Amino acid sequence: MFILGVFACCQFCHAQLTDLARLEYSFIPQSNSEDQYTRLKVLLNFPIKVKENNYLILGAEYNRILLNLEDGYNFDVSSLNKIHVIDLNVGYTFKWNESWRFGVKINPRIASTLSEPLSAEDYFFNGGVFFINDKIKDHNLKRPYRLILGLTYNATTGIPFPLPFISYFRPINDNWSFNAGVPKSNLKYTFNQRNNMQVFVGLDGYLAHLQDTTLINGEKAEHISLSVAIGGFGYEYCFTKHLVAYMYTGYTFRLNNVLRNKNRDEVFKFNSLNAFYLRTGLKFKI
Repeated sequence: MFILGVFACCQFCHAQLTDLARLEYSFIPQSNSEDQYTRLKVLLNFPIKVKENNYLILGAEYNRILLNLEDGYNFDVSSLNKIHVIDLNVGYTFKWNESWRFGVKINPRIASTLSEPLSAEDYFFNGGVFFINDKIKDHNLKRPYRLILGLTYNATTGIPFPLPFISYFRPINDNWSFNAGVPKSNLKYTFNQRNNMQVFVGLDGYLAHLQDTTLINGEKAEHISLSVAIGGFGYEYCFTKHLVAYMYTGYTFRLNNVLRNKNRDEVFKFNSLNAFYLRTGLKFKI
């Protein structure tokens, strides 16, 4: 659960700050299994200029997760096939001083199978504060960089206190750059203004409430979670400076797909053999 928590807490600061729109498809076929995992993501963010260097950011994200559970199970899996994760994003950011920008974000979430009317268990609350020191365009620096520091809280992690995070990006030369942090670290090579490739490691995952509880060996499964750690290669094609098509492919080196009880303790673990991973999409970024 800790890996899933780190992913959830850091995701908003990495992609949500730079992506204004995104359409994405992910796919993980299970090894030695007929099961499959697919996800369709749609994201929209709309920055509103309040005054000079101050912005209110309103946004929403929808994830539709399909679990094609085709292996033979000794319990009913029909209620697990479709999961919905719906986020409302409200953020505010302003220039703290000449070096730092400050931001705060609240992120109410619905994560559920949505087979019944909504209940309190379907709602989660996430949020955080962060500081950004962006020196990428400072031509007086020999080694420009961008550093993000923050504290975030995510109700789906099971950890009752804020988690810290760090993201550090720096160009090495005209072609090479790197980003060190979570949920993704990479080493990127830029061929030209339109094409780049990268080697990456990253985290992905979710946790959701099951409205139709599943009984397994006399115990009720009321939540489902997936956490994966991935390594591989990525390619990006830039139609313009802001419009980018991308594809990441690789292999999971940690895959944990689990049914959990009311206290989020493990009730049943699905096939955890590592497998092929594909994520592709189109994004419009700042």
